[in-house]
Amino acid sequence: MTAGLVQGQQIVVTPEPTDEILANPGMGWETFHRTSKQDKSLPSWLPSTVHYARWGWGELEPSPGTIDHAFLDKVLKETHDSGQKLAFRVMCCSTSKGLPYHPKWLKDVGGKELIADYDGHGPLPIPDMDDPGVLKPHLDFIKRLGEHYDGHPDIDHVDLGSIGWWGEWHLSGTRTCKVPTLENRMKVVDAYLAAFKKTPLLMLIGGKECLAYAAHQGTGWRADCLGDMGGFSRSWSHMRKGYPVWIAESGIQDTWKTAPIAWETCWDMRKWVNERWSLRFIFNYALACHASYINNKSAPLAQGEDVRPELERFLRRLGYRLVLTELKHPAKAQPGAKLEVAMKWQNTGSAPCYKPYRLAYRLNNESGYGKTFDSTITVNHWLPGSIEMFTEEFFKEPKDLPPGKVNSVTDAISLPKDLSPGLYSLSIGVVENATGLPVVRLGIKGRAADGWYPLSKITLE
Repeated sequence: MTAGLVQGQQIVVTPEPTDEILANPGMGWETFHRTSKQDKSLPSWLPSTVHYARWGWGELEPSPGTIDHAFLDKVLKETHDSGQKLAFRVMCCSTSKGLPYHPKWLKDVGGKELIADYDGHGPLPIPDMDDPGVLKPHLDFIKRLGEHYDGHPDIDHVDLGSIGWWGEWHLSGTRTCKVPTLENRMKVVDAYLAAFKKTPLLMLIGGKECLAYAAHQGTGWRADCLGDMGGFSRSWSHMRKGYPVWIAESGIQDTWKTAPIAWETCWDMRKWVNERWSLRFIFNYALACHASYINNKSAPLAQGEDVRPELERFLRRLGYRLVLTELKHPAKAQPGAKLEVAMKWQNTGSAPCYKPYRLAYRLNNESGYGKTFDSTITVNHWLPGSIEMFTEEFFKEPKDLPPGKVNSVTDAISLPKDLSPGLYSLSIGVVENATGLPVVRLGIKGRAADGWYPLSKITLE
């Protein structure tokens, strides 16, 4: 980086960008049902800060009114010890014969089961969410789950699940059952919204009425078949026929501005390569929708000489990527005065940072003095660039997502009156309220081991 370039009485610093894949909170590569330490398919060059899992209602509530906190707390501890946060979904309807997701005790308390089929095989017992004997205990389960885990520091987000196969809000492939009434589906949505007011919620993209309602209440959304270019039908695919319609019908085009978007691969990326589908098309499509997460089910990565370069290129853009392009401040200052700092920031990723993390500064010298100065400037308003989606040109080849606009920011550091004269190092960081420690890796070089970025020097007279 260029540091210490003096222009008159000012020092102008131009940090050097980095190509590093950034392991930042609330974004990036998700491991699946195993932590990053446990995931044998996770290559050393690919960081992950989110551990994603799905469990049946019966697994989490093995007896009426009793959530298995020991199980969840063990998963949370393992996730924390791997440097990750947990994201999860609750499921009620299973397509696996003999392995239902709903509790075994449900019938004992008067809950009604339906017998479904799935693509011609069955019978598959599923809970009837239109039956008060099922709906009431499930709504109570959601309430108690939120009472214990809402705002938990090791939980990144929770899927708004429960309804339909795998909690995906549909019962496709069955001829014998229908999803619950809209009234009862809305009760499930409202239960999650009431239970999780601190932990972000992501709604599954199925079901336009509930999706539109949930997103309007502040949830993000999750889609489970990224990459399907026609693997189920020659005339229909999620990428060309599904997502464009569902997004438009639900009116969720701008949801990404305030809440995160998560993708899960259809099959896994090996299928894409075997089918010779364009990785650039799929990845640019995901970025154009302003994704923050991707889950490849912890499957082995596909083989091929272009796979890793395309994946690295995608991961450098996935989520937020905050780049400080310029830092300017006076070359000298006096104790007790205000040090004005002018900066230019740019989000070159695909999504905002949804947490109100703040800028912070640190002054330290060789004598051991060190002091941190909090700022009121938050980074969650710096948006990425956008392109027009789902046009004829888009479906030929989605364009590269442009970087966001440059945000000019001016701040002031109130210097203590008792500062000793001398040369001080000025560092910058993005911190969380709870700790005051840097939590975000920036898209520039020069990060120190403690997370701060020492960028410049200033003389105190």
